[in-house]
Amino acid sequence: MLLVHLSVTNTSIVQFSSTLKAHHQLRLAATSSHGSFSSSSSWRRATPSDAHSETSESTYRRWDSLGFNHVQTDYMYVMKSSEDGSFSDGGLRHYGNIEMIPSAAVLNYWQGIIECLKAYKKQNGSILLFRPEENGLQMRVGAERMCMPAPTVEQFMDAVKSTLLANKRWVPPPDKGFLHIRPLLLGNGPVLTVTPAPEFTFLIYVTSVGNYFEGGLKPINLVVETETHRATPGGVGSIKAIGNYAGIMKAQAKAKANGFSDVLYLDSIHTEILKRRHLTFFVTLFTNQMGNIISTPVLGGTVLPGITRKSIIEIARSQGYQVEERLVSVKELFDADEVFCSGNAVSVLPVGSITSWKKGWIMDTVDLWYLSSSTQCLQIYRWVLQKIKWVG
Repeated sequence: MLLVHLSVTNTSIVQFSSTLKAHHQLRLAATSSHGSFSSSSSWRRATPSDAHSETSESTYRRWDSLGFNHVQTDYMYVMKSSEDGSFSDGGLRHYGNIEMIPSAAVLNYWQGIIECLKAYKKQNGSILLFRPEENGLQMRVGAERMCMPAPTVEQFMDAVKSTLLANKRWVPPPDKGFLHIRPLLLGNGPVLTVTPAPEFTFLIYVTSVGNYFEGGLKPINLVVETETHRATPGGVGSIKAIGNYAGIMKAQAKAKANGFSDVLYLDSIHTEILKRRHLTFFVTLFTNQMGNIISTPVLGGTVLPGITRKSIIEIARSQGYQVEERLVSVKELFDADEVFCSGNAVSVLPVGSITSWKKGWIMDTVDLWYLSSSTQCLQIYRWVLQKIKWVG
């Protein structure tokens, strides 16, 4: 393993050689056809028959047609908690269904956390991960809020690397997409009242995906949502709780049906103040005509302190930009030079337009994307893309 450091505080990319062998032997769970989480599951060592040829199926791969949809891969990682809340005896098993009792806390009360990482393949065949240790820390913060034990950062890192190496044939070629890595922390123990689960499972699966938005790095068009709120003060909007997502699906579907790429949500108290887009994405940042200023909504307990958000702020400041974390109004977006957004799924994308509905039928739209190479937002957009995605 090689750590490659950017000229930014605490920013690192983990790089794996494409020919690297796992530094420990892979273990596969001998599970039923349902992939049970039973504690009696035995483990066996991987054998050559478990491996898949990286060339025999390559001609059938259509990397060019990858969308942002699930593609079944080879292995997933599973680790369960002990009675004292610690995690141990994790390992790889063949990807498949899992069993869960109907009274599981995650099914009844949404006691669960998700994380998202991406693995990229470089031209020389090596594979890059961006700041995976930060995802491990983020999961632990979310777990504490949700009354859940969590793996240590070291356990998280080992599990991510093991899962990635076992599924490395599914990492798309350079410029064709990436391997989406999805760690889950689930309260799978039985509960009847609103109490923490007695048992928890840490699971990682991966899938090959293309760009989140069709067309790749093209400007996206956003609409301001005035009725649905993504998060409220005192809630769990600042963590990646599983239950945060279903409540915004209706607003997302409406936006898609009206031809928009995505949604901007407002603060639930100050309804003219922008909070952020839904949890998959980073908050909007913009520059104004007064100088090298980038503004982003302040966290305040309702905005996810995402890893990409943190990195962009560090990078921007290292390049001489003044970064303001404060309340941002919708009006300011319409007065901005440019807007770009970022997140785990989208990396960094320019915003082409923002639409705000008034009185239910009057629509204000501002076009924001300028192709001038001298604009501040475009300059940092290109710099961040180069540094975050491909340095190594």
